[in-house]
Formats: sequence, structure tokens, C-alpha cells
Amino acid sequence: MTANPPATAPVLVVNAGSSSIKLALCERDGGRRLWQEQRTWGVPEGGEGQPLEALLDQWLAPLLSQAEPPPSLVVHRLVHGSSRFTAPTLLTEEVCAALADLVPLAPLHNGPALAVIRWLVDRPGLEQWACFDMAFHATLPEEAFTYAIPQAWRQQGLRRFGFHGLNHQHVGETAARSLKPPLRLISCHLGAGCSLCAIAIGADGVPRSVDTTMGFTPLEGLVMASRSGSVDPGLLLHLLRSGVEATALDHALNRRSGLLGLSGLTGDMRELRSQAAAGHRGAALALAVFRHRLLQGIGAMAASLGGVDAIALTGGIGEHDHALALELEDALGWLEPLHWLRIPADEEGLMVRQCVAARVGAAPA
Repeated sequence: MTANPPATAPVLVVNAGSSSIKLALCERDGGRRLWQEQRTWGVPEGGEGQPLEALLDQWLAPLLSQAEPPPSLVVHRLVHGSSRFTAPTLLTEEVCAALADLVPLAPLHNGPALAVIRWLVDRPGLEQWACFDMAFHATLPEEAFTYAIPQAWRQQGLRRFGFHGLNHQHVGETAARSLKPPLRLISCHLGAGCSLCAIAIGADGVPRSVDTTMGFTPLEGLVMASRSGSVDPGLLLHLLRSGVEATALDHALNRRSGLLGLSGLTGDMRELRSQAAAGHRGAALALAVFRHRLLQGIGAMAASLGGVDAIALTGGIGEHDHALALELEDALGWLEPLHWLRIPADEEGLMVRQCVAARVGAAPA
């Protein structure tokens, strides 16, 4: 472990995805952002782009050299850590090798994240840690994380993990501060990726995940921008038997489905609302299916909690789509009395606080 950085040294938070990378330079308490920005990478269909490493050379390298004071701690968001990684973790060579084996479980995110980690390895004075997006769901009861599949498969570790845990935990902690616990809270993370989490907040104000919509991978659950969400496994078997290759199936489910696949236009909710208002049938269908599956999921989370006291909307869609918020409040009037919350996502602040605390706890006495 590197020498302790000065108390004023900022923390760089890295969130690498399938086509974008978000950077934030944060104070060490996870509060104020000194700087944050997002860039796209890769070559989208019919568009232009650049490789991730080239973007890092041209964008991140100058930022690191010009920062004053420079960051000495880098915190990465890793989507999948399997059952092994459920706490903030120092990124050693051994840990990175283990994470490389998990790339197939979250191909849109873990691969790019590891590429950034490797790019930063040779940068002097930078200690790298990771927070795992499924760690918050480690409290799921056995009945919630177990698939009804053969025992031999379950013994291989095939189970539901859940994701978006960093933001769901942030939502739970924020709700506990604004409303009096105990609380039964449904956190709705709605953006390019979408998931729900049933959160039980005890009298101590500590949120605990008891159910969620994503599973073994971030593909299960709600309709998303380009991901299908839950699909009958029999349909997928039919496609495989019909000659569709597994790689093509993977690409279609992760990148060509969801709102994009339903509308035939885009996975952007704002554009879909505009096109639906103009009479585009595919856009209207995409909105209707998205809303239907979301309402189903909220009902399921309420059942897992034995009722609900509050529903929190978060993520790009959850925070900014006022039409959706009104539709949900109207459709879920039967759940009253109910608190509705809008909570801006803040994975970065939570990650900084968790890793700084874990680092202090891991330091030798």
C-alpha cells in the first residue's frame, strides 16, 4: 500500500461503460465535486469514435498531470464481483486476474473498467480501489437470490446477484435521513440501465436490500435503453435451435433490444416521448411496454417488502422524466398513503466514502 496521501488530496472516481466513461474528481469526504465530465468512446454503428486507450491518452493523461493537488487514490466502479467481491477492494494483480474471469458476466462494463485499470497501473503514485455494484445486494435472502435450476448448476455459483447497488444504497441512506425510519422503500433506478430494489430500512437507519430485479447479469428485469430485460428462456432456446449464434444473441439482447428494439428508433427516452407525441407507433409502444414492466416490478417489490412507505425515483429517467413520475403516481394510487421522492444519483460520493474508510481500516497499526 502506498504512503498515506495528504488529507487534502482529491480522489478520482472512474465509471467506465460500454460506450462512455465518466470521471469525477472529488473531495475525500465524497462531498463536493472539484470536476466531473463524461466522454464517449468506441465506434457506434454508423458513427465515429475512438478506442478507449486513445481517449485515455488524449483526455485523462493531461488531467492527471495538470491536477493540483494530484489525486493519489483512484476508485473504480465494477459492475460484477460475483460472490467473492462484496466490499471495497484494493486492486492488486491477483484481484485484477480474478476480475478478468468475470468479464463475461457483465461484458458491457467490466471489460472497459479493467482496461482503464490496466492503463493506470504504470502511473506513479496512484493507488487503485474498486467498489462493486452488486455488493449492496449481499443481504438478499436465499429465497430471493436462488434460481429454480438444477442443484449442480447452483453449486457452480449460478444465482441472482443484482446490480445498481451503489446507487440503491445511496438512495436508501438519503431516504433514511429525510423520512423517519423504519421504512419500506422501493428504489427505482431508471436510466440507460434500469432496476428496482426493495429496501428495508430499520430503526437504526441502515438500508438493507431484500429483493431486486436484476439477476445473474445486468440483463434481467426491467426494459432498458438497449437491453431486453427479462425474456422467456424458452424463446431464447427457440432462437438458438433456429440457428442464431450465441454471440449474435448476446449482441441482440444487450445492444439491440429494450427501448431501441421496441421503437426501431432509439433508446433515448426524451426522443421517444417526442416521437410518440408526433404519432410514431413504435415510440408509443416502447413507452407503453416500459411503463407496464415497471409497474409490474414495483408491485413485486411491494410484495417482497410486505407493503411500501416510499418510492424513490433516481437515475437519468427517474430524476428528469416528469411525465413518467405523474403516470406512476396515478397508476399506483392504490398504494397510498405513500411518500414519493426524487433522489439524484450519487454513486461517486458513496464510492469515495466507502474506499477512503476501507483504506483507513486496512492500514497497518
